[in-house]
Amino acid sequence: MSQLQIDQVLAQIRALSGQVQPGATQPAAPTAPSEFANLLRNSIDQVNQTTQHAGELATAFQRGAPGVELPQVMIEMQKASVSFRALTEVRNRLIAAYQDIMNMQL
Repeated sequence: MSQLQIDQVLAQIRALSGQVQPGATQPAAPTAPSEFANLLRNSIDQVNQTTQHAGELATAFQRGAPGVELPQVMIEMQKASVSFRALTEVRNRLIAAYQDIMNMQL
């Protein structure tokens, strides 16, 4: 096969792949979120709540609210920091897995 014929075949493949709709084989009815999606959403919400709670405690300590002590604030801030770093690492791993899948040869 000559280079011209190979280029023509590749052009035809690209044209056909552009016509294929990725969601055509899936059901038309909307499906419920998967268990993984729910788990991920709950984890993000929990990290958000931890961060907000730590921020509220820090603000209360700065204002001199009674019953809020520095060790308590520091512990909550560290919990929020660790949970955020863990969430960031999970995100990085998911992105790396997605990129690996997208780079796979068919």
